[in-house]
Amino acid sequence: MTVLIAGGGIGGLTLALSLHQVGVECRVFESVPALKPLGVGINVLPHAVRELFELGLKEKLESVGVLTKDLCYFSKHGKPIISEPRGLEAGYRWPQFSINRGKLQQLLLDAVIERMGAECVLTGHHISSWSDTPNGVRAEFINKASGEVVGAYEGALLVGADGIHSGVRQGLYPEEGPPLWTGRIMWRGVTLAEPFLSGRSVLMAGYQAQKFLCYPISNVPDENGKYEINWVAARQLPETYDWHQQDWNRAGSLEDYLPWFKEWDFGWLDIPGLMRNCSRSYEFPLVDRDPLPRWSFGSVTLLGDAAHPMYPIGSNGASQAILDARTLTREILEHGETPSALHAYEAERRPATAEIVKLNRRNGPEHVMQIVEERAPNGFDVVTDVISQSELEEIGANYRRVAGFQVEELNARPPIVSLPKSRAG
Repeated sequence: MTVLIAGGGIGGLTLALSLHQVGVECRVFESVPALKPLGVGINVLPHAVRELFELGLKEKLESVGVLTKDLCYFSKHGKPIISEPRGLEAGYRWPQFSINRGKLQQLLLDAVIERMGAECVLTGHHISSWSDTPNGVRAEFINKASGEVVGAYEGALLVGADGIHSGVRQGLYPEEGPPLWTGRIMWRGVTLAEPFLSGRSVLMAGYQAQKFLCYPISNVPDENGKYEINWVAARQLPETYDWHQQDWNRAGSLEDYLPWFKEWDFGWLDIPGLMRNCSRSYEFPLVDRDPLPRWSFGSVTLLGDAAHPMYPIGSNGASQAILDARTLTREILEHGETPSALHAYEAERRPATAEIVKLNRRNGPEHVMQIVEERAPNGFDVVTDVISQSELEEIGANYRRVAGFQVEELNARPPIVSLPKSRAG
């Protein structure tokens, strides 16, 4: 029978491609009327890139993504803290990509339509309810704007891959309430600008209460030699701040964030200039949810942000959704389209992602910047006068260990999904 996938984001589309790869029928149901390549930048880490390569997407990823070279941490004064090689430069067999989220989603959608047919993706279908059947589950869908019922479909399994505001999660945990806000707001934008540092660097500057992140997401310059630079400015705000928790596409206002960063011109990177030259920015609250005690109920489970929404720290949200999809596919291949497959998937992925959620709440690898700020708020000449090299390196190593992308272990690990001989090659 068919696997019903609620949500056409990165996790849901990766799951569809993975199930198709192993010969399992599936269908994707997406709330929005049309899937469009919208969004700002994300990073996809080597352990997730490996899975996308194994889905045959290597050339397409290379055509739209930037091969990340290094991750560089700086103080609020523009002083270097630590720099780490990333992807191929770090010795992984697979790269890290900095990429426009919308382009990645479109790439996955195009592959689903090409391989499975356009009829396998139904837009304008928001899940409203479901019920058990003798053979699995029956799900009902509505048009979210009008409330009109648009169809009911039966399948062996239902996977909620419908994001942080998941309708499936809400159905499983109706008393949970809204996401948890940290008191921090992120303003995000994309600006055409000159390359900085290596030209393929991810930069982090500041500390927990005031932070700036940027990296290129285009690999071809425009006629003026400029690249699309994705940037994120984050600031701790009072609990009384009106953060419009239900408005996830709220336009940002320059006067809300520029004053906090107006002195952050490091010479080699003009942060105020990036902000002023951005045509449109967006405001997002920094939120997550508490880890759940259980994802799977009968023939229903959760995946990606619906299962484990986490702070965008350590570049892990999309990557973990991709790993979810591949692990679930492996278990369906092993156990069939059954609740046993869901429980086996959850047994591996729920504890692993819960640890990342908790670590991200402690700033993950970005904790090095917080330590430096606390120990030397007025600046420093040499970072090792403030924090030892071994302490710097251990923070990053611990995050890679928890998130599952240590170099040697990943390079030696067998594929998550081992294809049947009839479908291999």
